[in-house]
Amino acid sequence: MEEKNTQQDQEEVVEDAEQELVTEEPSTETEEGTVANEEVEQLQKEKNDLQDRLLRVQAEYDNFRKRTQKEKEANLKYKSQSIVTELLPVLDNFERALQVEIEDKAAKGVVEGLEMVYRQLKTVLNNEGVTEIETENQMFDPNLHQAVMQVEEEGYDSNQIVETLQKGYQLKDRVVRPAMVKVNQ
Repeated sequence: MEEKNTQQDQEEVVEDAEQELVTEEPSTETEEGTVANEEVEQLQKEKNDLQDRLLRVQAEYDNFRKRTQKEKEANLKYKSQSIVTELLPVLDNFERALQVEIEDKAAKGVVEGLEMVYRQLKTVLNNEGVTEIETENQMFDPNLHQAVMQVEEEGYDSNQIVETLQKGYQLKDRVVRPAMVKVNQ
């Protein structure tokens, strides 16, 4: 009988050990599963962060590229502004010289030559996109005109340009020099 009890005891010990193994294995798998899930979640978060950073860097690069392209276009569009600014006083002097009345036949030939050079200069400036700012019968616009004087004249509306004292010019859509004008009050 003792052998039976010993055998039974051994069987019970084996069963208990098996049960302990069975109950321990799932808990080990659960702990390993939890650890694995946490690692997966952390890696997923890192991946999402990296994707977000990548998208932001790409967007910043696209914005930089577009901005530099616009700057290049603006530089090309207004590349001749500095030379135009320096040529405007020359144009003014030509206009003043052509207003002088000449009676001498020899001097008239010189004036005709000046007129030819003046027309050629105006053509070159027009080809570069330089246009004269309209002032005649226009309303005063502080973006285009510089009011030098205010007068009270009959026949003009309030804030209407009465007289142009110095012509103004634009290079394409940018004002190079505003027109100096007299404005009616």
